[in-house]
Amino acid sequence: MIKKAFLSVSIVSTILLAGCDNTAKIPETKNSASESTGTKTITIGYSDWPGFVAWQVAIEKGWLKEAGLNVEFKWFDYSSSLSAFAANQLDAVLVTNGDNLVTASGGTQGVMIMATDYSAGNDVIIAKDGINSIADLKGKSIATEKGLVDHLLLSTALTDAKIKTSDIKLVNSMTNELPQVFASPDIAAIAVWQPVANQALKSVAGSK
Repeated sequence: MIKKAFLSVSIVSTILLAGCDNTAKIPETKNSASESTGTKTITIGYSDWPGFVAWQVAIEKGWLKEAGLNVEFKWFDYSSSLSAFAANQLDAVLVTNGDNLVTASGGTQGVMIMATDYSAGNDVIIAKDGINSIADLKGKSIATEKGLVDHLLLSTALTDAKIKTSDIKLVNSMTNELPQVFASPDIAAIAVWQPVANQALKSVAGSK
C-alpha cells in the first residue's frame, strides 16, 4: 500500500573526478587565486540534494580555504551538472552512483574519489488521491526525468507489480519542474527525490 510516498530506493552519492587519461579535460581557468598559488582551480558541480548541499557548510565556513584547497563549487540543476561535466566544463561533479553510468555511457570517463552520503528513502513515487498501489498506476501518465535514478526506481516498481512500461505513459520532465508538472490534471504520479518530493506533495492536495 502507498503511505506518504510509497516506494524508495537506496542511493550513494559520490564525487566523480575526471581522470587524467580520458575525455573530460581540466578547463583552462585563470583567476587571481590560481595565479598566486600556481595551481589550477578545481571546479566541482553540485545541486539541490541533501547529500550534496552539506558541502555548502564547508563553503560558507571557509573550511576549504583554511585547508589550502583551491576549489570552486558551481551550482546547477542536477541533470545540468552531469551535462556540464560531460562537456568538460567541470573537473568533478557530485552524482549518485547509478547516474554515473549515464555520464559514462556518453563516453565521459571518470573515477569516483569519495562517497559523500548514503540514502535510503530519499527517492519516492508520489501519486494523487485515489491511487493506493503501484498496480493502480496502470494506464496512467507518470512523469520523471528519463535516464536518471528515479526512472530506474519507477521501472523497478512497475516490474515488481508486473506492469509493462507500455501500459503507462511516461512523461519526461526536468526534476526541478516536477511539482508543477504533477499539478497538471493529466499526470497521475511522479518519481522524484527530496527536496523536490516535498514540494510536489504540497503542490497537490491529497497526494501521497
